[in-house]
Order: sequence, then structure tokens, then C-alpha cells
Amino acid sequence: MPLTMNKEVFITCAVTGSGGTQDRSPHVPRSPKEIADSAIKAAKAGAAVVHCHVRDPETGAPSRDLKLYRELTDRVREADVDVVLNLTAGMGGDMVFGGVETPLPTVAGTDMVGATERVAHIAECLPEICTLDCGTMNFAEADYVMTNTPGMLTAMGRMMTEMGVKPEIEAFDTGHLWYAKQLVADGVLEPDALVQLCMGVPWGAPDDLNTFMAMVNNVPSEWTFSAFALGRNQMAYVAASVLAGGNVRVGLEDNLWLDKGVLAENYQLVERAVSIIENMGAKVIGPEAVREKLKLTKRAPKS
Repeated sequence: MPLTMNKEVFITCAVTGSGGTQDRSPHVPRSPKEIADSAIKAAKAGAAVVHCHVRDPETGAPSRDLKLYRELTDRVREADVDVVLNLTAGMGGDMVFGGVETPLPTVAGTDMVGATERVAHIAECLPEICTLDCGTMNFAEADYVMTNTPGMLTAMGRMMTEMGVKPEIEAFDTGHLWYAKQLVADGVLEPDALVQLCMGVPWGAPDDLNTFMAMVNNVPSEWTFSAFALGRNQMAYVAASVLAGGNVRVGLEDNLWLDKGVLAENYQLVERAVSIIENMGAKVIGPEAVREKLKLTKRAPKS
């Protein structure tokens, strides 16, 4: 596939994530106010989309608390800057096995709930976008598996579509794209799908360029894609994704560093991405242009 550079690029800022980064940097936000404030600063720096998880305000541990999501989304929507809201729906499928000799019963860290509960905060807050992790995958931890069965994905995808919330397919490997195309063929997802190519996440697709282009070449032409890589390659993938025809994601969910030995804030990562994109001769587009491009509906939460 020949490269066709994207000339109108939107930036997603992944504000905090659910990984164990809360004690590795003072800039990783924990409370809904901290997460919202960081998202708002990222939007002012040029992010058209903010991708948000919530955390326990005291411990920083990942959370699915509806009240925390509602406070976060209300704060972002009441801000003096516009931004497209993208909430995770990836939690609730965590399985931690007991070990290689006694895998069952599962141990602490397991969080397995049904499809309706996994999207309860989406129904409550009605963001423009929410994520759909399109496959089961081993992560770096020895006994942890992110589980997303075909049945679960079909149920969650239908709920998202019926809510009028755009699923952002998170594809960690080529098989995830294969199944996402099946969800479109089955009518679960709309034909003009949105996909995030997640590179360098152990043990998904490595972040070498050959693998990246294999992922890009498996994205249907009518879909919109974005991409990111973890850690030191985050900014390199800003350039790579734009060159390959895509959009970009940066943020503390994926990378804590601005430079060697310098911890980043979200807005600084966004500012650097803006600089890279503009120096490539492309334009950074804002939230209204993203809503028009992706056919998104901006809504307030239920009263």
C-alpha cells in the first residue's frame, strides 16, 4: 500500500489510563478533578479528543465507579474549552490466574463482570466515543489476561451502537482487526468504523514499522484510524501515523516522559505532537471538525 500522508490530523490525549503508573510520576492524575483539569489543559494545547479512565482518588487504583465517571464528564463538559469525550469501556474483563500449577480459582486483581455492567458508565454519561478492546490478549504480567470474547464484544458493541456512542476499536494485533471487520459485517458496528492501532503493548503487536504497516494495510479504506506506541517511541509514532494516513494519540496512559529524565504532563505531550504534525506540513483539527468527520453527537449526560 502506498503511503498517503494525512493532511488534517486530530490528536487524542490518553489522560491517565488504568496501569500502575500512579506512583511513578506526580503528574498522573487520580481524582476526577485532577483528570478533568489535565484533560482540559490537553484540549487547550491542541487535543481534539480526550480518552479518559477514572481512578480511586486516594490510591490511584483503576476504578469503574459511576459517580467518578459522572463527576469527570460533568467537569469536562462544563469547561471553557470544547473537546470530544472518549471514555474507556475496557475494564471489567481482567482475569488473573492463580499460577501455572493452580490457575483456578483466580486471585486478587480479577475483575470480571457482564456486558451491561461494563458499559454502565457509558449509558450514564453518553460520551461521543468509547473504546472497544477487540480481542483477548496476554499482557506483560505472568498470569494476567485481558479477556474479550466474541460474544462479549458483540453484546457490548451492539449496546454502544444503540446508545449512539461511537466505538473506538482498540486493536492490539492483526487478529483484533480481523474480528472488528466481522463485527461490521454482522451489523454490530457501523461501516465507517474508528480504530486505534495500539503498538508496542506486550504481548500484542510490536512497534516496528513492518508490523505497523501490516496493521495499517488491514484497516479498510472507509475506516478512520489513529495509532500510538508506548514509551520512548510515542513521538516517533506521531510522525509514523501521520505519514501512513492516520491520526495520533499521546498522553500519560502510554508514556510518562517528555525527554530523558524529564517527566511529562499531558499538555506538554500534546504540544510536542502539534509541533511534529505542523512541521510535517499537516494541519491539526479541532473537536468540531472531528465530530463532523466521525458523525459524532455531542450530548449532555442524563439529568
